[in-house]
Amino acid sequence: MDKHLTTCIWYNYTAEEAANFYASLLPDSRVTNIYRTPSDTPSQKAGEVIVVEFELMGQKFIGLNGGPQFPQSEAVSFTIHTDNQEETDKLWNAIVGNGGAESMCGWCKDKWGVNWQITPKQLIALGLANPDRAAGKRAMDAMMQMKKIDIAAIEAAAAAVPA
Repeated sequence: MDKHLTTCIWYNYTAEEAANFYASLLPDSRVTNIYRTPSDTPSQKAGEVIVVEFELMGQKFIGLNGGPQFPQSEAVSFTIHTDNQEETDKLWNAIVGNGGAESMCGWCKDKWGVNWQITPKQLIALGLANPDRAAGKRAMDAMMQMKKIDIAAIEAAAAAVPA
């Protein structure tokens, strides 16, 4: 038996478009299979795309064209840990610039309603995992004011000498 855990994401009939966008955006990503329903279903006609299998950064996903009944929410999100500001900007701008929307603290939403956290590794190191708790608090306080994360501002906040 092939034992894998695969996340299924419900789309409002846009799974193929979303999967192709994600695969174009992230390394080690691709659409692996597109399945069409062999017969009419309550929400689709025979021959329409019902399931799209894809991989994002080596992780397997299923996109299900289920319809409008179950919209996405912030309760589930993709988190991408970026290495630098260039990578952070590239991902953020691609998602937001393709019909998405900005949110706070490094979160954004793509045009299909899927939520993303574009999180520079420096934010974790300087904020959450910082052994200097005061510096970590300054970094986190700075992040709480941002939409897209500004690594230089996080670094400056963590390094600031309290008055």
